[in-house]
Amino acid sequence: MLASTKEKLQRTSTPTLATCLFKRGLRNQFIQGVVPLKKGKPTMVGEAFTLRYIPAREDLNPIEVFRDPTHPQRVAFEQCPEGSVLVMDSRKDARAASAGSILVTRLMVRGAAGIVTDGGFRDSGIIADLDIPSYHHSPSPPTNLTLHQALDINVPIGCGDVAVFPGDIIVGDDDGVMVLPAHLADEIADETEGMELYEAFVTEQVLNGSKVIGLYPLTDDANKLAFEEWKKSKNSAGD
Repeated sequence: MLASTKEKLQRTSTPTLATCLFKRGLRNQFIQGVVPLKKGKPTMVGEAFTLRYIPAREDLNPIEVFRDPTHPQRVAFEQCPEGSVLVMDSRKDARAASAGSILVTRLMVRGAAGIVTDGGFRDSGIIADLDIPSYHHSPSPPTNLTLHQALDINVPIGCGDVAVFPGDIIVGDDDGVMVLPAHLADEIADETEGMELYEAFVTEQVLNGSKVIGLYPLTDDANKLAFEEWKKSKNSAGD
């Protein structure tokens, strides 16, 4: 991902991205049932690095498995590249944790851009205060071994009913998490800049008493001219 693309996406919102993707026929890119542990953090942007859980089988998941240095959950947290988002397929089951505060702290220290699960986190209050964006369904104190067996690292997964491929661009804000196909990221980032600017203009006009019809969406030529004049005034103010 280009640095300029990342910067543009950090200035946009998930609703704007949803509209851009909808225009391209992509209607199922918003991860369902996932919320930020703490709102108000900077927008999360990074390439997807994935971990897939399957249902745990009791004879294969005693607590001792964590002694294995090749345990997929532990390895995934060590392999997730700097600047990437670790996305976990926990089968939308938050009855057991996908991870806890120690692993997420390690991910933060290694420079990851964020973490997402369609399950839950244990130690959620601690994770919420870490300097890393984190998204889950709900808190979950039980260890993952009671329900989830970590299996595959960096393969295509489903997270919150959305297909996530390694390298997809993950964007998260206070509304939730969007998944952008990597090959569309640059053009979508360019498009969102103009959309965000126009929505700022619309918001200002509506606050000043303007009607929405003809303004949003833009179908009235008078509003188009007003927008162009508004942009000029903003540019002049910034000079």
